[in-house]
Amino acid sequence: MLTFILKRLGFALITLICVLTLVFLVVRILPGDPALVILGDQASPDSVAALRDRLGLNDPILVQYASFLGRALQGDLGNSMVTGRPVTSEILNVLPYTLELTFAALVLGTVLGVPAGVWAAVRRNRIPDYLMRLVSLIGLSLPAFVAAIILMMVFAIHFGWFPVISAGNAETLTERLRQMALPTLALALIMMAYITRVTRSAMLEVLSQDFVRTARAKGVSPSRVVWTHALGNCLIPITTVVGLYLGILIGNSVLTEIVFSRPGLGKLILTALTQRDYTLLQGMIVVYTLMVVVVNLAPDLPYGLLDPRIQYK
Repeated sequence: MLTFILKRLGFALITLICVLTLVFLVVRILPGDPALVILGDQASPDSVAALRDRLGLNDPILVQYASFLGRALQGDLGNSMVTGRPVTSEILNVLPYTLELTFAALVLGTVLGVPAGVWAAVRRNRIPDYLMRLVSLIGLSLPAFVAAIILMMVFAIHFGWFPVISAGNAETLTERLRQMALPTLALALIMMAYITRVTRSAMLEVLSQDFVRTARAKGVSPSRVVWTHALGNCLIPITTVVGLYLGILIGNSVLTEIVFSRPGLGKLILTALTQRDYTLLQGMIVVYTLMVVVVNLAPDLPYGLLDPRIQYK
């Protein structure tokens, strides 16, 4: 298992370096001069040139790349071009909001999606099955920001049950949960759709196998057959889709935070784009990439615990 983990970590490091290289190149080819954006249109050419030299923008592209890659691999993401504060500090100030929203959506989507998929599989080709398939299809068809806007219009603007803006400045737990409700639900609905379909497909395959028929023939209760024997053999595909979709969930949180004006990495990356803050933008994408790499690696590790027949190679 140690060899397996080291191999996966090696591939993860290669992926991270490739993404860092792509981020560096893409940010550099965007139109506009960050020094001019920082100083304003009225700045003198001498001031702009001096700032470009201080920021290292006049260095050869290979020198800039080597400096950026070396510092990034050491955990130093540099300082913001606009505020001058360390990028790491800027990210850590808002990272808890994004992690809180992502984790809440992950739990809610899993808690709703697994029972829905089991229910649909047990009642195959009946009304509950058709209903769950329709709901999951709608969830897969709606982008996260569209679902967020619809939920906002219905439950925040029309009914007034939840606040329109999730500012993250609630003083009580109740108010904090009210602010998180709609952003969490917008993300969880899409995740629920993925998990429902995967759980249903896996359950249908397992329920048709011989050991399930044997358990039923021995008089095992239907609920135990479904929730212990059958679902226990579906945990690996469910765990896989949860891990894979968690990376998508992190990306979807960007637009969701922007729609609800919620503090987080999404709002910060929009600010970096608007202000042409190269350093902050690079740091944000590096953090997103690192999070995605980690969540894609994590689901592979418990496979041996979920199914002892699996051999790590």
